[in-house]
Amino acid sequence: MSAPGWHDDADENRHLRRTGGRTELLALDGGQSGIRTLFVGSERTTAGPEFAGIRSDHPLLPQVRDIIVTALNGDQADIVAVGLSGLGDADSARELKLLLGDRVGRVLLAHDSTTSFLGALGPRQGAVVASGTGAVTLAVGPDAVRRVDGWGHLLGDAGSGFWIGREALSAVLRAHDQRGEPTALTELAIEEFGDLSQLYLQIQADPSRVSRIASWARRVSELAATDPVSADISAAAGKELAQSVATGLQSVRAEPVVSAVGNVFLNPLVESSFTKHLDELVPGVTVRPAAGSGLDGAAQLADVQPGSALDALLDRSP
Repeated sequence: MSAPGWHDDADENRHLRRTGGRTELLALDGGQSGIRTLFVGSERTTAGPEFAGIRSDHPLLPQVRDIIVTALNGDQADIVAVGLSGLGDADSARELKLLLGDRVGRVLLAHDSTTSFLGALGPRQGAVVASGTGAVTLAVGPDAVRRVDGWGHLLGDAGSGFWIGREALSAVLRAHDQRGEPTALTELAIEEFGDLSQLYLQIQADPSRVSRIASWARRVSELAATDPVSADISAAAGKELAQSVATGLQSVRAEPVVSAVGNVFLNPLVESSFTKHLDELVPGVTVRPAAGSGLDGAAQLADVQPGSALDALLDRSP
């Protein structure tokens, strides 16, 4: 029986990507909104199962261990390469290897800003800003790297989906109090929450409050062309993201090559504001489309050269 999330051709793919019950490389890209996996072999690369997002109120590595075990579905892996948000000081490749035991040979562990960078630009200089539920920028210079923001939804992640959603719901409540401008977001909030005086109680009681708030970034995007409040929120998000990128590039003296990834940039006003402010802050900057995703970047962790600038961000198990 296949593990949860396999596609209909899972049994065929399992045969193609494995030899003797082993996987060459299992890549995993995880955050609060969801987790994706990828099986990488010498002959073929195939998508693995997808999972619900990381719970920030639970220990991180045991969750990852359970996901990897489910994805492997009884097989073993030579290498597991993992990119995650929310990594703490105690979350090490060595500890994850101990939790997995002899199911895996080596573990490579990195923050998802590193895997987003590799997926988007590869092993070169520049900066990648990733803005989905959260937001983080990684800048790589000739001999140094710097992460900017990525401080989580309570203290940072400026310009992220959560940040936009929180601004949207705050604007609804300000308009409800007659402290702020009327906004078309109000009608949508009434449809979802009913009595606006109870909105904050519903949000506080919801264990999925982070993703629920972040989902409002899509509503802001849909209204940005016609609702001035949504337009202002979108423009402010783009400016925040541009400031993070400019700070990162300048601090490590990186080549001014940038890629922007994540669903937040599907909002045209966020993208145009980001580009406008970045041009002002970093003259001569080039913004390139991402070559691949954070999951593609996780698959490239095994190719990071020891001693390179990016190697300082990679934790390898013994």
